[in-house]
Amino acid sequence: MIRTHAQALAYLKSREKFGIKFGLSNIDRLAETLDRPERRYRSILIAGTNGKGSTAALLTSVLRSAGFRTGRYTSPHILDIAERISVDGRNIEPGELTAAVSQVAAAGASVGEPTFFEAMTATAFVFFAEQEVDVAVFEVGMGGRWDATNITPAEISVISPIGFDHESFLGDTIEAIAAEKAAIVKEGRPVVVSELLPEALEVVRAESERQKAPLVRAGEGVRLSARASASGQDVRLETPKQDYGPVSLPLLGDHQLDNLVLAVRVAELFCPELEIQHVRDGVAATRWPGRLQAIEGRPALLLDAAHNIMAAERLGRFLEANPHTGRVLLFGVMKDKRVHEMLERLLPHAEHFIATRPEMSRARGPSPLASWALERGTPAEAIESSTEALERACALAGPAGQVIVAGSIFLLGEVAAALGGSNVSGAGVHMAEQTPA
Repeated sequence: MIRTHAQALAYLKSREKFGIKFGLSNIDRLAETLDRPERRYRSILIAGTNGKGSTAALLTSVLRSAGFRTGRYTSPHILDIAERISVDGRNIEPGELTAAVSQVAAAGASVGEPTFFEAMTATAFVFFAEQEVDVAVFEVGMGGRWDATNITPAEISVISPIGFDHESFLGDTIEAIAAEKAAIVKEGRPVVVSELLPEALEVVRAESERQKAPLVRAGEGVRLSARASASGQDVRLETPKQDYGPVSLPLLGDHQLDNLVLAVRVAELFCPELEIQHVRDGVAATRWPGRLQAIEGRPALLLDAAHNIMAAERLGRFLEANPHTGRVLLFGVMKDKRVHEMLERLLPHAEHFIATRPEMSRARGPSPLASWALERGTPAEAIESSTEALERACALAGPAGQVIVAGSIFLLGEVAAALGGSNVSGAGVHMAEQTPA
């Protein structure tokens, strides 16, 4: 029997030993034993390689502004597991998590041991039902076909940009990866897609035709312009349905414009009565830390969860467009990533490179990365401890410099914790002035 928050966290932690299971039978039995909580509210499912979380954050904020009681399920978290499950912008509280996990554990004991992700997803199902949300937005964890979130009867399926990631599980071609993502499309229900590579779009189009699901290309008929602002980007947005005029987007990067368009087009489809002010207020209120998140200090920091090639390319474009003196790249990544291709996109924008290792068994060791960078002419060091690596990066950057923290989101979490970022899951990390250590 789970009675305390510590016991709930320990139970979830114990699920990690079951690894990743392909197939939906286990989560389906678990949901059935829990009396199908995922069917007690409307739902939207978002798959893709990059931009899923940002799109989910924008979409839930807009829907909340429109008056819907809205749940959001994302992964992974930066500092606190509660970041994964929220209702109306409020993360699940310890007592609520304990109660929901207790139900999941009892059900799991009778149907077969769930994995960590299955248990977390079922916990979200239960919590959203208890909170009587009007709609829940679920970010697919990996792939789509066999992801635990895919048992939701999604009213709308959403597919963000598709690129290379998790190839050992999803396939080593864009077509194969797209097929796994496209498996979230539901029969007769619309699928909204972002700008996709042609080969990915053809796979999604074929699946939508097979499922008789209307295909909406989010960017079609959209007019958009943007310029940088003190708080993010000032955007003018017009869709085929509505001219929203000026919209304040508190997220940096050209790719966030694509995520904005995707979220607004989905919101329009879900809520035909969507008003201009709903979009303006919802977008302006969006918070999604760890994505080109600028932190003022001496030195300044920029946190970005660039964990695959596509994300590294986007970060590289941003760094090129926003040069800074004394720039140091602090980088740590998992073993299954195409790390050299990622670094090729990032190292040209850094004066110094520090490789470190996030505290995960799946993390790549830093020494080979530093050696690889040195061979290509970038001053580099390998430091095992992420905390020590951060101190060294700040010292190298100096008060006027900038430290880029990129790669695994687990590294971002360790850095945020070192900075005292208790508010990372809300308005962002707030830190005192940093001095070189």
